[in-house]
Amino acid sequence: MESKTGIFVGLNKGFIVTKPKVNTRKQKASYRKGKLGKRVALVREVIREVSGLAPYERKMIELIRTGIATKEKKAVKLARKRLGTHKRAQIKRDEINEMIRAQKRK
Repeated sequence: MESKTGIFVGLNKGFIVTKPKVNTRKQKASYRKGKLGKRVALVREVIREVSGLAPYERKMIELIRTGIATKEKKAVKLARKRLGTHKRAQIKRDEINEMIRAQKRK
């Protein structure tokens, strides 16, 4: 990009200013939106440990543990009814599958 000429008409019109040095390592704060911070993750983990599972989550675990595909679909349907959207239900199913895997590892 050409530097400004100081003239208010033409291709490179505009007042001549010295540009501030851009900090290349610092990201825009909005790029972090939606990312899970360490503190929030820890707090959520502690709350999950203390409060345990919701009744619908326990029912989902039972349905998924059977290993039958139709029962797994029913589990997703149950979660969708409780959580509002299909995407949230799928995320919850994956979360519960991970919990079951962790229990088997112990």
